[in-house]
Amino acid sequence: MDEKQATGLQFGMIGLGTMGRNLLLNMAEHGFAVAGYDKDLEKVRLLGEEGKDSPVKGFDTLEAFIQSLKTPKVVMMLVPAGKIVDSVIADLKPLLSPGDIIIDGGNSHFTDTIIRDTDLQQVGLHFFGMGISGGEEGARKGPSMMPGGDKSAYEFVKPILDTIAAQVNNEPCVTYIGPGASGHFVKMVHNGIEYGVMQLIAETYELLYKGIQLPENEIYDLFSKWNEGRLQSFLIEITRDIFAFKEPGSDHLLIHNIKDQARAKGTGKWTSQVAYDLETPITAIDTAVSMRDLSKYKQLRTQAASLYGETLPRLNIINKDDFLTNLERAFYFSMIVTYSQGMHMLYQASKAYGYDFQLQEIAKIWRGGCIIRSQFLNDIYNAYQNNQQLQHLLLDEQIAAQVTETLQATRTVVAGAITSGLAVPAYAAALSYFDTFRSERMPANLIQAQRDFFGAHTYELIGKEGFFHTHWSGDPVTALNNGVTG
Repeated sequence: MDEKQATGLQFGMIGLGTMGRNLLLNMAEHGFAVAGYDKDLEKVRLLGEEGKDSPVKGFDTLEAFIQSLKTPKVVMMLVPAGKIVDSVIADLKPLLSPGDIIIDGGNSHFTDTIIRDTDLQQVGLHFFGMGISGGEEGARKGPSMMPGGDKSAYEFVKPILDTIAAQVNNEPCVTYIGPGASGHFVKMVHNGIEYGVMQLIAETYELLYKGIQLPENEIYDLFSKWNEGRLQSFLIEITRDIFAFKEPGSDHLLIHNIKDQARAKGTGKWTSQVAYDLETPITAIDTAVSMRDLSKYKQLRTQAASLYGETLPRLNIINKDDFLTNLERAFYFSMIVTYSQGMHMLYQASKAYGYDFQLQEIAKIWRGGCIIRSQFLNDIYNAYQNNQQLQHLLLDEQIAAQVTETLQATRTVVAGAITSGLAVPAYAAALSYFDTFRSERMPANLIQAQRDFFGAHTYELIGKEGFFHTHWSGDPVTALNNGVTG
C-alpha cells in the first residue's frame, strides 16, 4: 500500500505482535483498509512484508498513524494488560477527538476496564473492552470475540467484526455481550474454563503414560478417535498433534523435552479470585490454577520425591479397552462439570453486576474460533436456548442424562487413580463438586454449630425464623433451654 493510499483508513491497530498483526491482516484480506502502529520497527516491517498485497499500512509514529485514520477514528489496542494499556490511552487522548473510538482487545482485568470506561466517557471518547480468543491462527483466520461496553461504538465496528470472526453455520462468532466491562469479564471466565479443561487433559495424559504405560503412538490414536466423537474440541485436537511431533532428526517426541513447570498470565487466577467474591464455587477451575502453581515448585517436588520415594505407579486394570472406555466417559463428565461451573459463574455475575448476559449467545460464539471451542458447546447452547432462565447447566434434563451415563465410569477412574497413587486433582474436584451439588442436605449444619461454639456467630434453625446462639459448654439440656435466643 503506497503513501497516497494511506489516508482515510477504516481501522487502526496499536500493538503488532502475533495477535495484533494477524487480526489486522485478517481485516485487510477481507478488503478493509487498515493501519498498524508499533514502537518496534521490526514488527512494522513484518506487517508491511506480510500485507504487501493487501490494503494495510504500518506506522512507526503514533501521530502519523492517527492522522491516517478517517473520522470517527477507530483504534484497537492489543498490548499487555495493566499499566501499558493506561500508558497507551494517555498517549492517545491528546490525538483523538470526541466521538472517536478506542477498543481494548487485550486480556485486561474487568475492573480496570470499568475505570477506563468512566475516564474516557468524561472526555467524549467511546470505549469498549473486547475479549478475543483463538490464538495466532484464530486471529488470522477467524477468532471468537466478546465485545462489551459502549453499544453505539460496537455497532459502528460491527460490520468489520462480523466479517473477520470465525463462522459457524454461517453465523459470526461475535456478539454484543453487555454493558460496562462485561466483554472482558466473559473472556476471563472463558480462560478459567480453558485452565480447567487443559488440566483435565494433562491428568488424562498422566493416566495413560504413567498409569497404563500406553505407547505414544496409541496415545495419538486415542486422541484422534476422541476428536471424532463427542469429545471433539480444539484442545483435544492440538493434544493429538503434540503426540505426533518430533523435531527434525530427533528419535523421540518433543513433549518429553519440555519442563513440567507450567506458566500462566493470570486470567485463571483472576477467575478464581472473582468467583470467591461472587461466592460461586468453581472447584475444577480453582484446582487447575493451583496445579499450575504447584508445578512451579520443582525443587520442592524433587525433594519430596526423594523423601517419600516416588515410584512409577501403575493402574490396576483388568482390561485396557474397558479402562479407555471408562476414561473417555470420565473425561466427558469432568468436562461437563468444568463448563457448568464457568457458566454458573457467568449467571451469578450477570445478576451481581447487571450485565444481563444472554448465556445462549455466549455459548453460541464460543463454538468457533476460540480455544475452548468444542462439540459440547452445541449442547450448552441448546440448554440455554430452551430455557433462558436456567440457573445451572447441570439442571438441564439433556445434560443430566449425559452426566448420569458417565458418572459410574468417573467413579471407577478416580478411585483407581487414587488407590494407585496417581494424582487426578481436577477429576476428583469435578466429581466431588457434583456429589455435593446433588446433595439436598450437606454437613454444613455442623460448620454452623462449630462457628457458633467458638465465635458466637449464631445459626439458623430448620422451620424457625431468626438467628440463634447456644452456650455449648456445660450441661447440654441447660444450655439448650437457657442459651438459645432468637
